[in-house]
Amino acid sequence: MNDQIWWITGASSGIGAALARALAARGAKLILSGRNVAALEAVAADCDTETLVLPFEATDYAALPAIADRAWGWQGRIDGLVNNAGISQRSLAVDTDFAVYERIVAVDLLAPIALTQQLLPRMVGAGGGQVIAISSVAGIAGVPLRSAYCAAKHGLIGYHDSVRAENEHLGLKVLVVAPGSVQTNVSRNALNADGSVRGESDAAIDNGLSPDFAAAQILAAVDAGTRELVVAEGTEAAIANLRRSDPDALFDRMSAMVQAGYAQQMQAGRKAS
Repeated sequence: MNDQIWWITGASSGIGAALARALAARGAKLILSGRNVAALEAVAADCDTETLVLPFEATDYAALPAIADRAWGWQGRIDGLVNNAGISQRSLAVDTDFAVYERIVAVDLLAPIALTQQLLPRMVGAGGGQVIAISSVAGIAGVPLRSAYCAAKHGLIGYHDSVRAENEHLGLKVLVVAPGSVQTNVSRNALNADGSVRGESDAAIDNGLSPDFAAAQILAAVDAGTRELVVAEGTEAAIANLRRSDPDALFDRMSAMVQAGYAQQMQAGRKAS
């Protein structure tokens, strides 16, 4: 990846920051985007390569043409795009304000579509490149307390699968990644039923895979030409597999989790912490 130009959204922490470091180690030049300028600059300082810190609000769709122009013009091309920015949710659908659905779908689905649409004609016209979409195991299987997040992440897979089908023969490669629990701020930044920020992590995330491990798996998949990658272990890996091999068994398992008090247990864990 020496001298390739990679644009990473959600680059200020977690998987995005880990990918930035891993790509820099391979000689790539980086465009780092997100909203937290100080955090983006800290990631850039960790990367021994040329970087462009390009902060923007993911849902400011009107600003995207100018932002994409600046990104493309920085080095005259973009070889790789990582659609990573997103927010999650921790609330039962029956309790959740519609505004939460609007916000999560806007950030997790419409924003990456809008950005990809800006770059797609240019990348195809330049002979192709690589797009990586960070979805989730929750984008493969509907799981409790994440109905908005699941809806957006399912849509992200569908969109990128279609883009792959239409453009692979033109040199554009698309990798969809479905992580399980990774040690990031995803749970802490998740939205509650009323749209407030949760502000606390949970045990599954805190004990999850490291972002650096996830980044290494993702770049190995790029090297191999993989089209879809599940980065998960144990129960989470089984959930992804069951959705395809035995969906009824998965549906029964998810229903049983809720009936056994999964939502109440998560709430109790928050109060205890």
